[in-house]
Amino acid sequence: MRKTIIALALLAGIFTGVAAQNAAPADTSANTKPESYITKHSAKIDGKIISYTATTGTLILKNEKDEPVATIGYIAYTKDGEADVQKRPVTFAYNGGPGSSSLWLHMGALGPRRVAINDLSPTTPAPYKLEDNTSSILDVTDIVMIDPVGTGLSHAIGKAKNKDFWGVDGDIKSVSGFIKEYIKGNDRWNSPKYLLGESYGTMRSAGVVAFLQENLGIAVNGVVLVSAVLDLHQLTFAPGDDISYILYLPTYAATAYFHNKLPVKPADLKSFIKEVTDFAKGDYTLALTKGDKLDDAEKDRIAAKLAAYTGLSKDFILKAKLRVNEPQFTQELLRAEHLTVGRLDSRFTGINQSLNSEFSDFDPQSSAISPAYTASFLNYFYNELKVTKSDNYHISAYDAEGFDWDWKHTRGFWGPVYTPNTGVDMADAMSKNPNLKILVLNGYYDLATPFFGTEFTMDHLGLEKNIQSNITMKYYEAGHMMYVHPASLATFKKDVAGFITDTSK
Repeated sequence: MRKTIIALALLAGIFTGVAAQNAAPADTSANTKPESYITKHSAKIDGKIISYTATTGTLILKNEKDEPVATIGYIAYTKDGEADVQKRPVTFAYNGGPGSSSLWLHMGALGPRRVAINDLSPTTPAPYKLEDNTSSILDVTDIVMIDPVGTGLSHAIGKAKNKDFWGVDGDIKSVSGFIKEYIKGNDRWNSPKYLLGESYGTMRSAGVVAFLQENLGIAVNGVVLVSAVLDLHQLTFAPGDDISYILYLPTYAATAYFHNKLPVKPADLKSFIKEVTDFAKGDYTLALTKGDKLDDAEKDRIAAKLAAYTGLSKDFILKAKLRVNEPQFTQELLRAEHLTVGRLDSRFTGINQSLNSEFSDFDPQSSAISPAYTASFLNYFYNELKVTKSDNYHISAYDAEGFDWDWKHTRGFWGPVYTPNTGVDMADAMSKNPNLKILVLNGYYDLATPFFGTEFTMDHLGLEKNIQSNITMKYYEAGHMMYVHPASLATFKKDVAGFITDTSK
């Protein structure tokens, strides 16, 4: 079962899909020392020149016996000229995977430099262009990009092994430990603190915010969830479990809307999405819960409605027994045009090389941007940040020897579960710290972590009414990595910067 969950989670597009380098092997020496490369820069952000210091390096993580167990790589950006860093916000950020380095958020949204790409067009081969990120959040917060064990420069040391950190709980504990070490080493105890994760990084953040608070005595001001998944089972399309079909439906409809595949296209996307979401909550849910007892007339009515909302044929939907999973949808929607639809961003399309295949076998969005991001980052890492070329930066741990994520998550009296839901952790942290604020950023065209699934999770945290308003939801007409869309990037910056400014006063 656990292998199935891993395969489905990766298939859903949580991992970016770039060809991975092997992760760093564990270092058998317990005396590994931290590294540090410091460079000075300036960038134009929101019309102003910001001078900053970039620190690229590693910190040593120790266990409860004070034994070194991992070296954790990071890239930190701190704004120069701040009179009191204790009052300056600091944001700890990472991507997901699990098994991805932080380069995607780094070079797409947060850092002072970004990859120049042309949104929906496939990126041309090198040379690529780096430019000042005018939408970086560095003007309002210092930024620490973290690479979990097996990615970047991070790996196990001493008696530890990489696999000790490759799991829900081990990952939460190690990232939390790094944050404490960074705070201690840089005198940021009194700084307003934020977590910002994307995709699996949101599942991580929900666990880290609770671990920091409960185990390390560190309360954070806010958590930014970018393309969130806190409850893994929503993505699995598991046999006998209809939740995934219900939660994906509004994103199928948004995708069909974008590609002009609806029989009758409504004038307004948002109103259309609300209509489809209401149908998913109501008639569609009721029909699916009847299972094999659903009569033919009702089945036909629901299939007709699904065809009108998704752009798929009624016949196809009936053959699927009203249940079309995500790889089937991305393969079928534009099959007649010999195209397949993106998972991370369903606005993207790619050539369908297997027209008879039931499932799509690649993600056009990932294929379009990954080479540019990877090459541009590594060029930046070694030439602008001046890291020695003997330090091998690992884009991901996905193809590393022994990489097998442990999905077991232990939480309170529930004990270990294998389809983790760290929303439980976040709800606990919010209840014990009623000042904790959450900002959730969703892409309408995200088929990796659909927005209705996130809404469902946030509506089922069991929070008291007085703290339900601590969660703010924002939406973008883009996908999983909404920041590849220029207009959405500008709004992303405005939303995140405003959130940090408002909650750090």
